[in-house]
Amino acid sequence: MRGSSLFTTVTAFFASQNVETVYPINEMGVTPAMGWNNWNAFACSVSEDLLISTAEKMAAFGLRDAGYEYIVLDDCWSMGRDSKGNLQYDPAKFPNGMKSVAEKVHSLGFRFGMYSDAGSYTCARYPGSLGYEEQDAITFASWDVDYLKYDNCHNQGLSGTPKITSERYRTMTNALRAAGRPILYAICNWGEDFPWKWGPTVANSWRMSGDIYDSFDRPDPRCPCGGDEYVCAYPGSHCSVMNILNKAASIIDTSLPGAFNDLDMLEVGNGGMDDEEYKAHFSMWAAVKSPLFMGNDVNVMDAKALSILNNPAVIAVSQDPLGVPAIRRWRYYVNDTDQYGQGEIQMWSGPLYGGDQLVILLNAGNSARKMTATLADIFCVAAGIAKEIKEDWDIYDLWANRMDDATAQSIIDSGSLDAASVKSFYYNATQTSFKDGLAANHALLYGKLTGTVEAGGAIETDVPRHGVSMMRLRKRTAKADSKASLKVQDA
Repeated sequence: MRGSSLFTTVTAFFASQNVETVYPINEMGVTPAMGWNNWNAFACSVSEDLLISTAEKMAAFGLRDAGYEYIVLDDCWSMGRDSKGNLQYDPAKFPNGMKSVAEKVHSLGFRFGMYSDAGSYTCARYPGSLGYEEQDAITFASWDVDYLKYDNCHNQGLSGTPKITSERYRTMTNALRAAGRPILYAICNWGEDFPWKWGPTVANSWRMSGDIYDSFDRPDPRCPCGGDEYVCAYPGSHCSVMNILNKAASIIDTSLPGAFNDLDMLEVGNGGMDDEEYKAHFSMWAAVKSPLFMGNDVNVMDAKALSILNNPAVIAVSQDPLGVPAIRRWRYYVNDTDQYGQGEIQMWSGPLYGGDQLVILLNAGNSARKMTATLADIFCVAAGIAKEIKEDWDIYDLWANRMDDATAQSIIDSGSLDAASVKSFYYNATQTSFKDGLAANHALLYGKLTGTVEAGGAIETDVPRHGVSMMRLRKRTAKADSKASLKVQDA
């Protein structure tokens, strides 16, 4: 079973022994990167004002302190190369220059990200970095860039095997190292040539599928591949949440601290899904340790989107110090289908910091239902009986303490976190890391205690249509005294 993979076993062992971890390419992105990217909401309509106003709004809404660290400028910022081959930014869009943009982003407490392409042209047909890797890496470093999203369009046929594609992307890996500035490296080759097989020695994250679309499960001919065993010559675009998630299920355990499968940006707040679907989308991306990049227009964000994107108990799963993705333990088809075809239900689980365990019951059927997860399924091992099955566990609901709409709306209306009630919902990760917060038993990171499952037992819960039940299990014997001492972080 995948849940007992060598990686999971080794990671858990080293964590238990406090052995220093050596990360694959650098010490950036040890946990999945978090931030905002303009593409989903704005595409090529980019400008200095957009980036700075978004950063200001995110800081005012508390999203920076919630963990969203990077402000990433996507395609369409360029106006070509000068006579010496140096990339040039468009002065109409960025009148003060990229270094000034980076300075303003940094002054607001964020890091600055940019985009290029491992081809002759970007996807919007601006100059790419193929053949200019060292020169462009020096340019990005001189602009104080902290993050590079590196796409795959117009790659001149330098693809078709993992060796060819990995070498093309590794050229930029080496160029960034030589440029002398720490830059998180996120490759975006849509799963072409199996990046999960070579990505950990090349980049901090790799896109494992075609581009996401703001839909929970709608099929689209532009996203042709799916299924349990993910092999796809043309990953495409307009891929739904369930399409991407089901592709990821067979390869997600190739992630490790500092190197993660990227399921693409978040669609939360863009309007194509309902509240339960957005909760499921956010929950699953956090559970499998995909980078969490907001893709919505922050200036028109509604209360429900803010309360999803802020949920500290879910973000703590994403940023868990172990860095181990949840694994799909089972998947069954159900008869209640929506207009797009057969529905399904799934159960995912995986280890969390402090000996805890994540459990997610996902209902992709077309009606609400009771779902059950046995401890035997949750702690599935390849052979024998896991010792955890013989223990009692407290159940913490990670969505039970979600910020209410009225509080979220008051933050949006005022652009301020001054209200006393906000403290009950916001965890400040810039003040106290998630690792330290978990170690200190901060209540905001653990959700709400809702019940207990005894040794050998099962969890049964109601799960809404296209929704999830997301739970954190904590051993009763080890946590009996600490339950009462869960603390709210100081303001």
